[in-house]
Amino acid sequence: MTPAVIQLAAEAAERQSAEVTDWGARIAWVIGLLVFIAFVYWLMRQGWKWRGALQSDLPELPAAPGGLPEHRLALTGRYHGSTTAGQWLDRIVAHGLGVRSRVELTLTDAGLDVVRPGATDFFVPAAQLRGARLDKGIAGKVLTEGGLLVVTWAHGDKLIDSGFRSDRAAEHAAWVEAINSMNQSITTEGAER
Repeated sequence: MTPAVIQLAAEAAERQSAEVTDWGARIAWVIGLLVFIAFVYWLMRQGWKWRGALQSDLPELPAAPGGLPEHRLALTGRYHGSTTAGQWLDRIVAHGLGVRSRVELTLTDAGLDVVRPGATDFFVPAAQLRGARLDKGIAGKVLTEGGLLVVTWAHGDKLIDSGFRSDRAAEHAAWVEAINSMNQSITTEGAER
């Protein structure tokens, strides 16, 4: 081998064994990305707290009275959240209404009992129920047409839509009919007095 070929082979070997990764720069980028993600999550949390502070005028949620009458309907499923009635993207987060959870709904002649394991339970008196409908979405959750049971109710001076999805979606139509007929009879009784 000639000295030129040996020198070329040495240069080629040197180029192949050169360090490929600059670990200091890579670690700095990873740390920077993690800090950025943490900052974004902190901003989201601050926005959630701010929304709750804006909705602090909403009264406390009523608890279920003792000795509820026999239930008309019951279902288990998911609670997807509550919004200002008619504004499906205006989520209400005050008093835990923005927290998604499992749910056990019970409709009685006294009202709607909403039991949420791991979140705040509440009760909607029959006089506060304004109606129910099948819909396809509520803040943060979009389903197929009619996949969501939305119950409209009054709380304080605000109308609220709460979205539920039963484990058996075929039950939704019965709930809409029962709540709307219940609302109709309450409205009719009030008009007669």
